[in-house]
Amino acid sequence: MNAQIRSQVASAVQACEDKKGEDISILEMDKHSSAFTDYFIICTGKNPRQIQTIADEVELRLKRVGTPANQIEGYQQADWVLVDYVDFVVHVFSEAARKFYDLERLWKSARKITVADLKKTSPRARTASKRAATKSRRKPVSQRKRSKQASPARRRKSS
Repeated sequence: MNAQIRSQVASAVQACEDKKGEDISILEMDKHSSAFTDYFIICTGKNPRQIQTIADEVELRLKRVGTPANQIEGYQQADWVLVDYVDFVVHVFSEAARKFYDLERLWKSARKITVADLKKTSPRARTASKRAATKSRRKPVSQRKRSKQASPARRRKSS
């Protein structure tokens, strides 16, 4: 996945932790499933006020870095608040709602990951960054030394 998205997911998880969200899970959705997003962040709050506070902190922290939420659902009821960022979705549940909906079981094809996994670069990302570094060291075509051999057009003129 994109390093920027992984960083945003890590920021959202940190916001949940900072507001004492419990039982935080990060699910990386299976690419072959019918998932509509790349990641789910799932956590539990003890009461409606804490659930709203966790959702507020996630939204505030990501808005500061230029990532506004696409949609927020369930905020007033504060039993299950869903904060949609398109590439990832944050679910903040009450204990009862989390047990009832059991998203981890529902999306059992998803891989459970940690924040440390998010900070690791994927093999594909490492290859791309090496390629970009190599390209940045190359001189533009206009600055490269010309070959000492005459071009075919010059050879014809000189004969």
